[in-house]
Amino acid sequence: MSNLQLFRQETRDWLEQNCPLSMRQPTSGGDDACWGGRNYTFASEDQKLWMERMAAKGWTAPDWPTEYGGGGLDKGQRKVLKEEMARINARSPLDSFGIWMIGPALLKFGSEALKQQHLPPIVRGEIRWCQGYSEPGAGSDLAGLQSKGEDMGDHFIANGQKVWTSYGDKADWMFCLLRTDTEAKKQMGISLVLFDMETPGVTPKPIKLISGSSPFCETFLDDVRVEKDQVVGDVNHGWTIAKYLLTHEREMIGGMGSAVVGGESLSQHASQVLGLEQGRMNNPMLRAEVASWEIDAACFGFTAERVTDEVKSGQGVGATSAMLKYYGTELNKRRFETLLKINGSDGMVWNGEASNGGWLPRTWLRTKGNSIEGGTSEVQLNIIAKNILGLG
Repeated sequence: MSNLQLFRQETRDWLEQNCPLSMRQPTSGGDDACWGGRNYTFASEDQKLWMERMAAKGWTAPDWPTEYGGGGLDKGQRKVLKEEMARINARSPLDSFGIWMIGPALLKFGSEALKQQHLPPIVRGEIRWCQGYSEPGAGSDLAGLQSKGEDMGDHFIANGQKVWTSYGDKADWMFCLLRTDTEAKKQMGISLVLFDMETPGVTPKPIKLISGSSPFCETFLDDVRVEKDQVVGDVNHGWTIAKYLLTHEREMIGGMGSAVVGGESLSQHASQVLGLEQGRMNNPMLRAEVASWEIDAACFGFTAERVTDEVKSGQGVGATSAMLKYYGTELNKRRFETLLKINGSDGMVWNGEASNGGWLPRTWLRTKGNSIEGGTSEVQLNIIAKNILGLG
């Protein structure tokens, strides 16, 4: 038996013994997803147990180095873990902007002290992070940000306003862009800083969306003290790090396009709702639409897997993240448009247990924001045109 085969058997045995049965089904995309954090209330004892068991093995961040709490898995082992979790339909033990975004940036650009301070708590789900990038008047034009950090010697005093701060009212820490040199050129004089959301002067205010939920906030910074040892990389040279972090955000958002529905593929869900005729879904128009979506989703999945392999081999994801973000979000919007067609009028029920609290119409409305968050589709298309197709 090869080492990888042995790892697969050990992983399969461990998952069978340690993954609670209630965690062997996808989340609804709502409050039953585990985000961790200082003030997080677990939805169930099983959810808490599952996160803690996976974190103890470092498998909430399986490919991070073990010295920072990660699993230290290589590419082959990471793939095996993913396959074995999928085999029993195990859900992610922890959804985390720390793992998806600031963690990779710290691994690449952070000082050893910052890595030791922040990475292990991220792996253990102890600290929930939010992003302080977008500002009123400086969303797509991120380099136009106006929030400032005034140099006070050993610290900065930050003032300004951020917007579209996902879960800012629930986060413990923020990774934030500040203009720390107002005399420098537009994309210079920017620093990426970290601070606790309980620091005096930080005020998040939820923004209510058409879906009825409030995942985004405005966040006001009024004379917020930011220690200089919480700057990622060099002061005034945060733009390169900010762009690197954005590639991970876009990769993460783009990944929404390949998600399943309640543990079922789109075709399985359609067959169950609409029924079969001679072994085929009985609505030919929807059958064609579902088939088209699944073919495109499969192609997207293969491309994402190729890009992941390239990143693991040392190649940067670069502009390809714009392609993943754009196509992934378009796939996700198409998925929910098709789901509404499949479910008909039942898919528009807003309240009630049978509709899972209106999950489908609320999530359909939420997808409208997919092509804005993390950089608009227009921005992604410009990046693709200039940096991949060479049209700039």
